[in-house]
Amino acid sequence: MEHIVTVQDAVTAFADFMEPTSAELDAIEREMPVILADVDLLDARIVTLDRTPTELDNRRVRRARRRALAARVALLNQSGADAPVVA
Repeated sequence: MEHIVTVQDAVTAFADFMEPTSAELDAIEREMPVILADVDLLDARIVTLDRTPTELDNRRVRRARRRALAARVALLNQSGADAPVVA
């Protein structure tokens, strides 16, 4: 009879080293408005999957798409302002 053993020690052996760095956490924090806007867009699209979209559904999707694009533009403008100026 073969015994089944867990491999949790092997899988989680490097867990302490796999934590996100401060820079990675800061990047996630900067991208959070884009992530949330994308989630809203997905929610708006998911609502329309199982039925014929109404005009209200179409407006909701368009509004969510505009918010997602605006969040991306804001992130790009913010990262462009943080970039060093090359003369």
